[in-house]
Amino acid sequence: MRDLRNYKVEAPGPVTLQGRFVTLEPYEAGRHLDALWDGLGGMGVNQLTRFFPNDDFTGIDDFGAWLEKARTQSNFMTLVFRDNTSGRIVGMASYMRPDPKNGVVEVGSVAHGPDVQRSPLTTEAHYLMARHVFEDLGYRRYEWKCHNENEASKRSAVRYGFTFEGVFRQHVISKGANRDTAWFSMIDGEWPVLKQAFEAWLAPANFEPDGSQKRRLEDIRSELSQGAAA
Repeated sequence: MRDLRNYKVEAPGPVTLQGRFVTLEPYEAGRHLDALWDGLGGMGVNQLTRFFPNDDFTGIDDFGAWLEKARTQSNFMTLVFRDNTSGRIVGMASYMRPDPKNGVVEVGSVAHGPDVQRSPLTTEAHYLMARHVFEDLGYRRYEWKCHNENEASKRSAVRYGFTFEGVFRQHVISKGANRDTAWFSMIDGEWPVLKQAFEAWLAPANFEPDGSQKRRLEDIRSELSQGAAA
């Protein structure tokens, strides 16, 4: 059993993470608010965030106030996704609820703009965030939670390699209604195989000339897991 008596990590701080498709930058209102609002579709952001616990945004000022409150009151470290090809801001995600004592942090408030949903860019963004958690910060557990009715989010969690752990029934009241919360996680012992799968999927050799992928991320991960167990 691993000796954790001297285990110590820090809460995630501002960081820039660069990949082939995307660069993640720590959100700064003066630099990013207008571009993030546009990249998420303006008022269309309410469709992307319909499962978030906050009320619909009334405009960019309301959206900016929510981001600032998340930073100052809820200790979110929000990263925005910059498309390396176009230079546009196209999405966001936050490190949330850090628990350095136990080495646990959550990724949440995820919103992918309409131009990059289900794209290599978003997959790489989540790979970069997970890699930072495990390799740079030394965390033991990385969580993904979502409204149990959010089928797209649950599919994404499984595709990225998070393991479904169950549903917390009547977990919270959200937007005046009950929310059951689905819980997912990945842990440090799983990360080597998950990392290999991400990197094999993201490799140029896995892409056809039209940009489609030759092999699914889930299939690569399954093959690697079977090999590791053999």
